[in-house]
This record gives sequence, structure tokens and C-alpha cells, in this order.
Amino acid sequence: MRKASISRKTAETGISVEINLDGTGLYDNQTGVGFFDHMLDQLSRHSLIDFTIRAKGDYHIDDHHTVEDTGIALGQALVQALGDKKGIRRYGSCHLAMDDAQVRCALDLSARPYLICNLDLPSQKIGTFDTELVREFFQALSTHGGITLHIDQLHGFNSHHIVEAAFKAVARALREAVETDPRKTDAIPSTKGAL
Repeated sequence: MRKASISRKTAETGISVEINLDGTGLYDNQTGVGFFDHMLDQLSRHSLIDFTIRAKGDYHIDDHHTVEDTGIALGQALVQALGDKKGIRRYGSCHLAMDDAQVRCALDLSARPYLICNLDLPSQKIGTFDTELVREFFQALSTHGGITLHIDQLHGFNSHHIVEAAFKAVARALREAVETDPRKTDAIPSTKGAL
């Protein structure tokens, strides 16, 4: 079963993440950060990976630690659920349009973390959410999930649409990458023989 459960406790946050790579996109995300929950819901729904996420953070300071640490725990859960990565497609990509926004994502579950995040967000806030935390989340997810992750905004002038398009594009690319390749179910998708 390609499932994982991660708990992460620090002086700043307490995070628990449960995922099922072979789910249907069911989600139950409660981080205490409303817009972030909405984005995590999109990530689950469009990747078809079931998420149950609980987070409590030092909100009296800001949302930074909660968002970043959720990305860390989610990345660790992906690594655990993927195991040796035998039979996966490994690569995924998506061009996604949402109203004025178009975002492209390409990723590789290579165990070589690298983030390119070209998002030009016109506003510093979406509701009470700091837009600079979008990059922080994807950096943590990439680093702790061992993902080479490229996210590029092609168009867009509405920050909400741009960010949501980015999360959905990552979700669709992730869905493709974690899927089992029916032509190579017993093979590691690398000439090295390991990822």
C-alpha cells in the first residue's frame, strides 16, 4: 500500500500528515490558515492523492512556520509512500489555465531537490495569507520530497488565480509522476537502477 503517516513536532509547530497515493483526491486539511487549506485541498483533489493534514502553529507570530513545516512533513510523507519508487512514471508536467492565469509545472521525483518558482504575484496578501509563503511551501515540499520542481507563470494578474493555478498545475504533474507505469511495474525508472 502506497500510504504514509508523518508527525512533526517542534517548538513552533505540530504537524501530522497522512497520505494515500492511490486515493481519489479525498481531503481533510486543517492548518489554521484558511487560504492555505484551500490550496492543500486543490493539491489533493487534482493529484488524486488523499490528504489528511492537521497543523497547529505559532500564529501569534505569523503563518510562516506552519506553512513551511507542512511542506516539510508532506514532502517526507511522499518519500515514505513512494518507497523505492519501483514502477512509477517519475516525471510529470502540466500547463494549467485558470481565468487570467496560466501556469506551467514540470517535475521529476528524482531524489535531487531543486526548485525553480517563477511566480509574479501582484499583491502581498490574499486575504490574510502572505503570498511570499507560496514559495516557502514549494521549497519545503521540493527539498523534503526530493523533487526537482519547476513552476513558471506564463500569464496572470490576479494573485489568487495565479497561486491556485500553480497548486493545481503541481497537483496534475504530481498525479502523473506517482502513477504506476503499466509497461514497467517492476522497474526503477532510472538507468542507475535506483532513485
